[in-house]
Amino acid sequence: MLHVSRLCAAHGAVQAVREVDLEVPAGDLVALIGANGAGKTTTLHAIAGLHKPASGSVRVGGRDITGWPCHKVVRSGVAMVAEGRRIAPPLTVHENLELAVYSGRTTKQQQKDGLARVYDLFPRLADRRDQLAASMSGGEQQMLAFGRALMTRPDVLLLDEPSMGLAPSIVDVLFETITTLHESGATILLVEQNAELALAVSDHVYVMQRGRIVSHGDPDEMRSEPEVMTALFG
Repeated sequence: MLHVSRLCAAHGAVQAVREVDLEVPAGDLVALIGANGAGKTTTLHAIAGLHKPASGSVRVGGRDITGWPCHKVVRSGVAMVAEGRRIAPPLTVHENLELAVYSGRTTKQQQKDGLARVYDLFPRLADRRDQLAASMSGGEQQMLAFGRALMTRPDVLLLDEPSMGLAPSIVDVLFETITTLHESGATILLVEQNAELALAVSDHVYVMQRGRIVSHGDPDEMRSEPEVMTALFG
């Protein structure tokens, strides 16, 4: 379980997140939606250790990881697929995936099993395992970013705008994979610009506006909430 309580965090000089409370129960897929600039990515960065919270707490499985640096957060069981992918362009697909060994969370057998699982989820990566990441399409690089996060065997997976800038066919593949991971018991916090996609795959939805959670509930209920339309479209 991921539990965020009264989280406050800044993006540069701006207080982007104000006393955010949210929970992601074990095995659930929870979506965090809102308009651009609402504070969604800053929230993920504060959880993942890329930003240090000004106040509040982040707990994973009962352990307080508030303010931990990102490498320790990964070792605690949290992996993030960041917006913009952040892969290692000069390395091959296989070498990028093998970087997960430095997380300190996996044995050699788990690394071997993890590679097999990633190549099963994304056959295109298996076909391109010796190809340089820099030479791949944006969609293939996003698959690689997913795969590298999964190689750490995370207890909680953070996904930041996975569909952004990708062709519809690639988005379909990625969301089929997200659904497969969810059905296998993965715990996922999803930030997604396409609210309808997020509502379609999630168990629970939080709506964010101007750094605050303004509404949350079941996806079907959220479709009829005026706060959702306001948060997304102003």
